[in-house]
Amino acid sequence: MSEPASISSGIAKRYATAIFELAKESKSLKSLEADVAALEGALTDSADLRNLITSPVYSRDQVANAISAVAAKMKLSQTVAGALGLMAAKRRLFALPQVLASLRAMIAAEKGEVTAEVTSASALSKAQQTDLAKMLKTRIGKDVTLNLTVDESLIGGLVIKVGSQMIDTSVRAQLAALKNSMKEVG
Repeated sequence: MSEPASISSGIAKRYATAIFELAKESKSLKSLEADVAALEGALTDSADLRNLITSPVYSRDQVANAISAVAAKMKLSQTVAGALGLMAAKRRLFALPQVLASLRAMIAAEKGEVTAEVTSASALSKAQQTDLAKMLKTRIGKDVTLNLTVDESLIGGLVIKVGSQMIDTSVRAQLAALKNSMKEVG
């Protein structure tokens, strides 16, 4: 792992642990989970927010004021809003995506859930999501939360990652395997 990446993940882990412990003490894990989902959605949807947390052009005060306005507008809990303010003051907002990922993992572990990263060639319907979650639950033995993404280059099928396990049923992988076997024959 490169040094900046390991520094970033270390910072993210410390902030996530502190936020999680504060939320757990105040028995507000439900609101923390909602805040994490809202912030992840905001980061996905807003290029301006992504720019705000990563750009060195803005001063500490500008970033702190903007992030507190975002927290107020999104009606984030006091714990999360305070943590965002502290991260802005310390110029640590660049680690926010990793903090959110760590928080999501901690919340899932607390609830006895496992997160499955599911990449599909096209968006899955609610029925397909439910069936997939049930199948994974019987296979793993824990409740499964699906983190869905779409990658049209898969052509068809799914790529499912749960922990260190990966199931790749994509047409792209099957074509690659066929290509390799054809090389061996010829």
